[in-house]
Amino acid sequence: MNLRNIAIIAHVDHGKTTLVDQMLKQSGTFRENQQVAERAMDSNDLERERGITILAKCTSVLWHNPKGEEVRINIVDTPGHADFGGEVERILSMVDGVVVLVDAAEGPLPQTKFVVGKALRLGLRPIVVINKIDRSDARPVEVHDEIFDLFAALEASEEQLDFPTLFASGRQGWAVVNQDDERKDLMPLFELIERHVPAPDVAGRSDEPFRMLATTLEANPYLGRLLTGRIMSGKAKPNLAIKALTRDGALIEQGRITKVLAFRGLERVAVDEAEPGDIVAIAGLTKATVADTLCDMSVNEAITAQAIDPPTLAMTFGINDSPYAGTEGDKVTSRMIRDRLMREAEGNVAIRISEAGGSIDAFEVAGRGELQLGILIEQMRREGYELSISRPRVLLKTDANGQKTEPFEEVTVDVDEEYSGTVVNKMSERKADLRDMRSCGIGKVRLTFLAPSRGLIGYHSEFLTDTRGTGVMNRIFFDYLPYKGPIPGRRTGALISNGKGEAVAYALWKLEDRGPMLVNPGDRVYQGMIIGEHTRDNDLEVNVLEGKKLTNIRTTSKDEAVRLTPPIQMTLEKAIAYIQDDELLEVTPKSIRLRKRFLDPNERKRASRQAESA
Repeated sequence: MNLRNIAIIAHVDHGKTTLVDQMLKQSGTFRENQQVAERAMDSNDLERERGITILAKCTSVLWHNPKGEEVRINIVDTPGHADFGGEVERILSMVDGVVVLVDAAEGPLPQTKFVVGKALRLGLRPIVVINKIDRSDARPVEVHDEIFDLFAALEASEEQLDFPTLFASGRQGWAVVNQDDERKDLMPLFELIERHVPAPDVAGRSDEPFRMLATTLEANPYLGRLLTGRIMSGKAKPNLAIKALTRDGALIEQGRITKVLAFRGLERVAVDEAEPGDIVAIAGLTKATVADTLCDMSVNEAITAQAIDPPTLAMTFGINDSPYAGTEGDKVTSRMIRDRLMREAEGNVAIRISEAGGSIDAFEVAGRGELQLGILIEQMRREGYELSISRPRVLLKTDANGQKTEPFEEVTVDVDEEYSGTVVNKMSERKADLRDMRSCGIGKVRLTFLAPSRGLIGYHSEFLTDTRGTGVMNRIFFDYLPYKGPIPGRRTGALISNGKGEAVAYALWKLEDRGPMLVNPGDRVYQGMIIGEHTRDNDLEVNVLEGKKLTNIRTTSKDEAVRLTPPIQMTLEKAIAYIQDDELLEVTPKSIRLRKRFLDPNERKRASRQAESA
């Protein structure tokens, strides 16, 4: 059988998962009357809620070409957000070609550049699909030129620069070679994949010993650890004795394959034998993880694994030690938190876990960005964990000359012309350098900055306010560059509760002149918890528990109804970006609360004096 292994790569929200949906439907994977969820590949609850792909996933379609021959196409759907780049980097070793999907209006954006650069360095020949050309603001010809310029800038070879292009609408399920062609189905895409993507080079490898590089890991309640990868040589069969090797060839464990699962549509099917070049999941080992080599007992050399970019951001995950600890979640001990974080680090190579200095109840979690760590926190709170989270901080380095360096990001901003001055001003305050400014037509401007990562923490919500929700910001890691010096943080102080109990409407109403609130009447508060934002730059302790004094004298002024301004609604990502270094975020399955690191006011004063004298 003809076999093709491809990955679909693109910037977030350019339509990868929707296109895979249509490929599954048009290849006959689903029955005519089968009910299939939209974006069927986004199986995770968080993926469906947020409309983004978080985990790389494999699927397979069986397509009959015009000659009537069967062609099996293994497809890997990849995340589009830079924070999940680790998922993209490791799966590219499984495929022989990539489909680069680009929005016909937005053009190539930072994540497009990131994943295309990785694919080109591996020597993969791309197919370019300019998607959403049915948009009213589509500009497919200009976007095609921008893609060519991007490939040239990434030092693509002559062969890679000679890429074939299709124009498509993933939502409507058609692709065409020329924009004037009849728009009916994805047949041109299937034909191009068969013609342009090489079949796996497996000539004579069936008789060699079994070797496979594990690229993804998941836990199955019935089969245990499932390690997915592409078979490099030999055949995978149930009951075959195998061993696992680290990158440097050290033995991890020995065992037997209990199940070989092949991808058939959206399902995994147990097979009796898998050939070289096929992508399969293997069960039977208990310690092997991502980037390890699974091989026959006679093999002693590990397969070279793709290097993963290091984490740039770290947060401290600790136990919840607030007065309400243990009242909303059932996983509250440091041992449970540690076990969960270690399980995450096994399957996610872009995350690094270590013990936070000076505390046995806290762990430092390093990752690619706020969104990646925010997703991990959200998953843990849904599983019943209670946590206290610190403010994100960037990981600094020292270069060969002894100079301190910090991570910088390339920031691309699409914004209406009237708001461009405000954005440039705010970014310059965060030590960002404007690298490029060009008009995109229809009153839009594209700004490109080089900014320190720490200056961007918490800026996104302010950016949306400044642009009235019309701006679009995309970020991607650029490099470690010389340290830029101090950057101003939050300009406002906090209103801090001085007691424990339930917030009273009358007390909140009296405090509205001091600043906007973060809690509703009836919410549980405690001493040291942040209940509002002070209009000035200092913190202020307030009483939100005091009700109206009742007397036996009745007057009209005393009986006025309390009308409260709605409080600021804090989402998890917004709260992570909002807190300062001396504050923590309390996360439980039911609540998100902001608090001071030291709940007692005397301890706060003592810590503040020590920080000033240091």
